[in-house]
Amino acid sequence: QVQLVESGGGLVQAGGSLRLSCAASGRTFSGYSMGWFRQAPGKEREFVAAIHWSGSSTSYADSVKGRFTISRDNAKNTVYLQMNSLKPEDTAVYCCAARGASYSGPYYPHLSTEYDYWGQGTQVTVSS
Repeated sequence: QVQLVESGGGLVQAGGSLRLSCAASGRTFSGYSMGWFRQAPGKEREFVAAIHWSGSSTSYADSVKGRFTISRDNAKNTVYLQMNSLKPEDTAVYCCAARGASYSGPYYPHLSTEYDYWGQGTQVTVSS
């Protein structure tokens, strides 16, 4: 089992920045690839970003590419999502997820069903 707890959400004006954190406990964090997803009211959950367990590969949804950065600190059992140039359409509950199976090449896990463990989420609200 892996327990995930997100933090860092809040209210920010358009153009501002936030850094989300996801602290993991339980099994060896360094063996898990991690992802961030978000869900806005009335919409389906969507992929935001993923990072390979080794930290060697990151992937992003087109809607956040160039604005968001995913990173991890295995010594702290934490994955981060740095969000810059925020837009009102980024408003959502952001959840982190852990995936035990590795991946390679150009493929990256971007579906909810490809992750094994989930946090409860943290609210991000971007005002215009």
